[in-house]
Amino acid sequence: MSNILSVQWTIVPRTAPQPLIACSHCRCVRPFKSSGKARLNANGRKLDAWLIYKCTVCDNTWNRTIFERRHVRDIDPQTLSALQSNDPEWLEELAFNLTELQQKTKDGTEFSDVFVAKKLLSQASDVTHLSIELRLPLTTTVRLDRLLASELALSRSRIQTLERDGLLSTAPSGRNILRKSIGDGLAVLMDISNEPERSRIMDAASRQVNS
Repeated sequence: MSNILSVQWTIVPRTAPQPLIACSHCRCVRPFKSSGKARLNANGRKLDAWLIYKCTVCDNTWNRTIFERRHVRDIDPQTLSALQSNDPEWLEELAFNLTELQQKTKDGTEFSDVFVAKKLLSQASDVTHLSIELRLPLTTTVRLDRLLASELALSRSRIQTLERDGLLSTAPSGRNILRKSIGDGLAVLMDISNEPERSRIMDAASRQVNS
């Protein structure tokens, strides 16, 4: 019989990265946040598209280029449809895409606050190990050690000790994995057989406690 408690955590970041832009109205550099709206302009058969950002202080706008002078036949139909309808999910995913944002502006503010939706995958009668599967519908900068410490109510030093003692492993593995941003599909296996608060850790891993 398995002695592993398996759970799935879906990590949903609460706040998209905010680029730091010279605001012409405030006359200084301000953080700008996505408005969740796109602008699509046509020049013959060629299109320009932008994601519209607003200054967090005065609502002055900044247009983040999605593409320029792109022939309509070269645009993915789903992308074109999303832009034409201002699809909120598509635009939210774009707003959270830090890699693409950094191609438009070098400076910005990143946020690591997340909501964690927990799902019990399998239970065991005598649990000795905890298996956590991470799912990320959107990218986030939260570090693995901070996520585990927060959601399991353990200190970060305790998390680091478990890894050092070979009681915590990840797949895929990597150097300094605890200090890196989490990725979609990352799996964590913890040996909690000797943890004095094993029942509490099990409960914290599988029970929804935040909103």
